[in-house]
Amino acid sequence: MATDTAVEVKNEDSARGFAFALAAYMLWGFLPFYMKAVAHIPPTEVIAHRVLWSIPIAGSVLLILRRTDDLKAAIRNPRMLGMAAVTALLISINWGIYVWAIGAGRALDTALGYFINPLFSIFLGAVLLKEKLAPAQKVAITLAAIAVAVLTYDAGGLPWVALGLTFSWGFYAFFRKTLPIGPNQGFLLEVLLLSVPALGYIAYLGATGHGHFFSTGASDALLLLGTGVVTAVPLLFYANGAKLLRLSTIGIMQYLPPTMIFLIAVFVFKEPFGTAKMIAFPLIWLALTIFVWPMLRQYRKQ
Repeated sequence: MATDTAVEVKNEDSARGFAFALAAYMLWGFLPFYMKAVAHIPPTEVIAHRVLWSIPIAGSVLLILRRTDDLKAAIRNPRMLGMAAVTALLISINWGIYVWAIGAGRALDTALGYFINPLFSIFLGAVLLKEKLAPAQKVAITLAAIAVAVLTYDAGGLPWVALGLTFSWGFYAFFRKTLPIGPNQGFLLEVLLLSVPALGYIAYLGATGHGHFFSTGASDALLLLGTGVVTAVPLLFYANGAKLLRLSTIGIMQYLPPTMIFLIAVFVFKEPFGTAKMIAFPLIWLALTIFVWPMLRQYRKQ
């Protein structure tokens, strides 16, 4: 605990922190392969199992670290439970859209959503927290808005997958900051709250014969059990890595997963990359370059 505090005060990068963060981002980047493997299972069932099997992993980590006191205090605090319920709802919506989109052959849309997200977070800060936008940030947000407009015009409607992921994760991150509890404890609290409807839904599927857990073979059961691992492990890696890295380092590394998803969607899943996306993605990349460049300059100075 003292070590973590020292790292935060010095605001230095560490090899251990980089390893944790890189592992988390790589796992998130390769996650579409796993979601493709469970694409034959309804997204709602996948989400229910993601919630349920994340609990023993996250709980074991807290027990090993002896950090359960904060969680016990949060459970006894109605206000904190209410705040955690909001973040739990938002993260479940984000998971649902993501799982459905990968299975439906729309991984490119998920990559777009996670590319846009940092810019949306800046926009939220300006609107909700009255944070002043730098000229470069205004340009970046404008370019992102143009990209969304191009996709909307081409599709005849809003790119709801990308925007759904952007909005759900953006508001999740915003409200998660107001939850006065550590990242590991907060994640366990969220999945504990979600476990009530998740267990009920899994029981309903089993009773009606519509479930895939040990009903359609051992492979489906193992895949559903594994959803807890692919959900909890990268989040826990990220939570511990972020404490040991500078904010600018984390800010730059966060573009690794959507870049990997983009490459997987185009070159492995062979998703169509039409004219509208050929215009929209470069606009987003230009916006991100304008946004990240000051961080890169600061990183080089430090």
